[in-house]
Amino acid sequence: MLRAAAGSVLYLTLIALFGLGVATVVRDSATAVGVVLGLLYLFPALILMVADAGRQRLLWQISPMNAGLAVQATTDLATLPLGPWTGLSVPAAWAAAALLGGGLSFWMRDV
Repeated sequence: MLRAAAGSVLYLTLIALFGLGVATVVRDSATAVGVVLGLLYLFPALILMVADAGRQRLLWQISPMNAGLAVQATTDLATLPLGPWTGLSVPAAWAAAALLGGGLSFWMRDV
């Protein structure tokens, strides 16, 4: 239970950092909100439209919302495509990529 609670806080922090990176890249708050929420909510809906189970599982594993929320699971951990902490590393990678892109675009444009 402690892992699920602490992991939820870490997940939300990573999503906030991802949003910060995207906002720095696009330099518009409305566009950043649209991109982040679109990725978080539309991408999992599109995954359900994929017919191939193998591809659907792969897309589930790289989806920041689906993989990140695996840290909240407290039962049936063996049925998850990713483990709890491995799943949390997916939104961490998305956040790192967005922050790197945001830092590079900020450095190129504004410095």
